[in-house]
Amino acid sequence: MNYEDFIVPSDKKIKLRDYDPGYTGEFKNKEEASEHLAETIKKMAEYQDILYASNTYSLLIIIQALDAAGKDGIIKHVMSGLNPQGCQVVSFKAPSEEELDHDFLWRCAKSVPQKGNIGIFNRSYYEEVLVVRVHPELLLKQRLPKIEDPEDLWKQRFQQINNFEKYLTKNGVILLKFYLNISKSEQKKRFLKRINQTEKNWKFSAADVKERQYWNDYMDVYEDLINNTSTSHSPWHIIPADNKWFTRAAVGNILVKKLKELNLSYPEVSDQHRQELLAIKNSLEKE
Repeated sequence: MNYEDFIVPSDKKIKLRDYDPGYTGEFKNKEEASEHLAETIKKMAEYQDILYASNTYSLLIIIQALDAAGKDGIIKHVMSGLNPQGCQVVSFKAPSEEELDHDFLWRCAKSVPQKGNIGIFNRSYYEEVLVVRVHPELLLKQRLPKIEDPEDLWKQRFQQINNFEKYLTKNGVILLKFYLNISKSEQKKRFLKRINQTEKNWKFSAADVKERQYWNDYMDVYEDLINNTSTSHSPWHIIPADNKWFTRAAVGNILVKKLKELNLSYPEVSDQHRQELLAIKNSLEKE
């Protein structure tokens, strides 16, 4: 399977309608995809260990999607084999008063993973060109300088995001950005499942259905966002999300591929240190 097809090129504009949310590639069924994911998780754990030991790069995974597209499931299932010591998950909800008193990148910038670590953003600074764009009244809470033309604000934020991500990559932060592409009909099925199954009621909010009324608006702003922020150093991946088992297998495969491409290795031990280890070994064996 060519996962390169999921990458949005930086040199042309895409239309979201051209991406099939129900695509499942070469997998015949859920069982086959699950077996593939299991092997992927093992490889990911191995590469994470080397990433942590080399302490040169960090990996930042950004997951964006509409409600019920499977963001939490990606984190739970795909990242299940990672060592918690070198991994952190940050979920960004409505900004607090403190966060509103800073620039829109501030709360995310301070959560970027340190060298050797993997960081996962469940939503991110991209909310500031998504939900805020669909609901411009939220801008009033941000107490911004006077804006003559709202469209200028979005262009400005796109540029600021691109500059920020370029700065991160130049400093060893590898970005992987995923948009989980769910269809409106599949989202409806998942909403109904959350209502019909008592144990899933806690996951359902009336606000989710309210936002569903803005489906077309969200499609427009997501498409514009992707076209303006999929760059050569930090491209977007549009992942089919109508079948959770395929979504997880695809994301896992891309993560492993990226970690492998870094071509990292465990730090080399100096001759002096190796001699010290041999001396300690001999001492321990004589006890």
